[in-house]
Amino acid sequence: MRYGLCHVFLRHTSATLLMTENADPDVRRDLERWMVRAVPDGDPLFAHDAEGDDDMPAHVRNALVGCERTIPFADGRLLLGTWQGLYLWEARSTAHHRRVVVTLSGE
Repeated sequence: MRYGLCHVFLRHTSATLLMTENADPDVRRDLERWMVRAVPDGDPLFAHDAEGDDDMPAHVRNALVGCERTIPFADGRLLLGTWQGLYLWEARSTAHHRRVVVTLSGE
């Protein structure tokens, strides 16, 4: 395919796909610190804690950020902006095995 759309879908509810600045790693760290402050692990508001204190907060973080992105491509390259990057952001306290589905459509 010469041009079209790349759809990236994360098959999980406790991680996210984040599109943000790719030049300065402080951007991602700042976003993560903000999210942890906004939706803290162990918040007594949440009843769902079957897998630990970070269980429901991770689901809320996923709901806020999302689990899919669609990016145009041309000539074999994603048409990202100069500073953009796509990240699989783990919303849990510890790493987990994650699966991503990538679908290309176009001509």
